[in-house]
Order: sequence, then structure tokens, then C-alpha cells
Amino acid sequence: MIQITPALLESAYRQGIFPMADPEGEINWYSPDPRAIIGIDHFHLPRRLLRTIRQQTFEMATDRNFEQVIRRCAGRKETWINEEIILAYTALHRSGKAHSVEAYFEGDLAGGLYGVSLGGAFMGESMFTIKRDASKVCLAFLIDRLRERGYTLLDTQFITPHLARFGAMGIPRADYLRRLEKALVVSCRFD
Repeated sequence: MIQITPALLESAYRQGIFPMADPEGEINWYSPDPRAIIGIDHFHLPRRLLRTIRQQTFEMATDRNFEQVIRRCAGRKETWINEEIILAYTALHRSGKAHSVEAYFEGDLAGGLYGVSLGGAFMGESMFTIKRDASKVCLAFLIDRLRERGYTLLDTQFITPHLARFGAMGIPRADYLRRLEKALVVSCRFD
């Protein structure tokens, strides 16, 4: 069995490939067609969510507690995030290439998301919410951060009804790979 290392993860992402664990814990690698993205300049912010953001219900942070975010993302009935993936992405985070966005409510982690940042591409991996709208606020915060820092690609891997509400769309894998190649040469810093 191949051990997932930060170098292997980075190499895979640069080729448009990402890992997921199956229910038995075996790691499989994916490059879906179509591939889901959210256009950074075409993000749809629902009115109700905008109200929540303006009320400043949550304290927002990045990379304050990456491992807790990924573990919360894994803490659901059906998950593709096993211990091997948690350890690998936490190591990638320590190398500065995986990041978390966190929403705190009254000092407690209420929602978050994590993903991989390479060049001008951010590959979103997973999100979780404990308090209503917390993960949605994290997504809006992420979009703002990516815009401010000049990112050109936000990969969401698969289309879900949840992500479609925010403007996620499927594009052919070949188109995704062309966009990824261009994004990888853009110089951006997430932090």
C-alpha cells in the first residue's frame, strides 16, 4: 500500500487527482468528469446569508485549528476522510499547502472547511457545520479571500445541490485541467 505523503498529495493535485477513502478504508484516487468549480467572480451569495454575514454572528479565522476542522469534517455517518487522510492533510497543512477557514461562535468552533492551495488554485475538500450557516459563512469568507489574493480557480470536485446554490457548475475534465494548468503558475499566498 502506498503511503499518502504531502509530496504525493501535491503531485496528484497538480494533475487534477485527489484521494478519498472508501467505507473499508482503502484509498482511491479520483479525477471526475465533469469536474465541479465555483467561478470566483460568479459566486452567488443568497440574501439571507448576506444578512447573517452582516450581523457578524461568527468570528472568522484561518488555520487556527486545521486538524480539528478536518476531524469535524470526518465526523459524519458516511465519510471519505479516514485517519490516513487526516494525517496526510495535516502534514500538508504544516508544509503551508493545506488551509482551513473557521467560524467561531462564542469561542467555540461552529463550522469550517479545508482545502489545498497551489499557485492560484484552491481545491476545496470538505466542510462541516454545527451552528446554522457557519459553513456557508466560511465559504463566503473563502471566496473573498481568494478574490483578494488573485486566485483564479476554486475546485469543488463534485456538484452537490448545496454547492449549486452558490454557483457551482460542472465543466469537462479537459477544460478543468487547462484551467488548473494556468492557475498553477499564478503566484498567490493564502495566508
